[in-house]
Amino acid sequence: MTTFRWYILGLLLLFGSYVALEYYRPKPLDWSPTLSNKDKIPYGTYALYDVLPQVLGTDSVASVRLPIYDQLLGTEEPDARRGRPTNVTFTPDSANDQSEADSAATDAAQDEANDQAAAETEAAATPLVATRASYIFINQGFSATRLETAALLRFVAVGHDVFIAAEDFGSGRQGFLADTLGFRTYEADTTRQLATPRTDSVGVRLLRGRPGLPRADFYFKPEAAGYRLALNKRRPHRGATLAADAGGRPVLVRIDHGRGHFYLCSVPLAFGNYWVLRPRAADFAFAALSYLPAGRPAWWDEYQKQGRIGEQSTLRMIMAHPALRTAYYLLLVTGLLFVLIEARRRQRIIPTINPLPNTTLLFTRTVAGLYQQGRNHAQIAEKKTALFLDYLRTRFHEPTPDLGDEAFRERLSQKTGVPRPRIDELVRLINFARTAPAVTDRELLILSRAIHDFKRESQ
Repeated sequence: MTTFRWYILGLLLLFGSYVALEYYRPKPLDWSPTLSNKDKIPYGTYALYDVLPQVLGTDSVASVRLPIYDQLLGTEEPDARRGRPTNVTFTPDSANDQSEADSAATDAAQDEANDQAAAETEAAATPLVATRASYIFINQGFSATRLETAALLRFVAVGHDVFIAAEDFGSGRQGFLADTLGFRTYEADTTRQLATPRTDSVGVRLLRGRPGLPRADFYFKPEAAGYRLALNKRRPHRGATLAADAGGRPVLVRIDHGRGHFYLCSVPLAFGNYWVLRPRAADFAFAALSYLPAGRPAWWDEYQKQGRIGEQSTLRMIMAHPALRTAYYLLLVTGLLFVLIEARRRQRIIPTINPLPNTTLLFTRTVAGLYQQGRNHAQIAEKKTALFLDYLRTRFHEPTPDLGDEAFRERLSQKTGVPRPRIDELVRLINFARTAPAVTDRELLILSRAIHDFKRESQ
């Protein structure tokens, strides 16, 4: 093999080694907080969802991929973007629920959101689905519209429980539940809560619980337990603080509503795989969920994280994987560059192409100049004589012109109409040019003018 082939083989081996190294290299951990039950990354909830039946003591745990209104009432949410609906009537369900509505209305009169709070604390006349279950939301951010909030309140008021773990419960049009129940979440300064002996962690303690639940402190990283709950002091709340940090700020509370309860938690990342699989932190998630009634079916919401079933479009799958996402963006950029470059090439100004000039006269002058450099014009005179004899053959049909023949001269004079003396003079000049050893400028000029005059008179 030649040296060049060895170079090519070496480059191919290096390229193959690089591809194999990139393929078998361990992938970096994805720390994005999806909290989805299908993700096995540190902040997915695959592990918790897998053991949820044992934690709740039930075999009926369903993953829900429907909006709250659809799941609870079995119908699409009407006029979700136009405020209070006109095709659904909200009425109290019972005397207990009526007292809850009156209490909420009285509190809302002291707040700017009077209409919103009154609407959300009423129960819908549309009947709930027959299934009785606990509704579980483990999200980084929880949002609910006015009708969804009213459906949740109705759902809890008749005796169900709702467990919501989120760092953000929305604001404005998406924060109806927080406004109605009178609470909010805020980001706490965890630097003051890094207690010994774990100076890099935040301690969380269960304040009260059921018999058999652990009462030890649980330690989380500051970014996983950085939010706290705050209740609106202007509204009376029935419930209890179930867990708090070292400073006494709540992270898990129970709010009683009708015959059911809302369980609100501000540390949703504590339910992720990373903490659930750590022995010293896993009990917090299990203890928090154990407040839900045992043996009752549970609904695990995935709609706010994955959307409806069937919404897995090709583009969504591409965006979910970094490699495919990068390839997609490169394809878009390459296509854009191709369009711009191709359009520029096709729209280029067409240059004006001038017609080719007639260079016959220029060529003739160049050749004449070459003959004139020798100051002997015998060759020019010979060529002009040969061209003149060819002119006589083609124009007057004289195949073998004999300039010395008297009959030829007389016949030529009759055919051309040129007087005989003029023809004799032209013949003399031609014979002189053909026999003279040298031809001067003047002699060549006289011969040229004589031939020119003959052709003009013989036309």
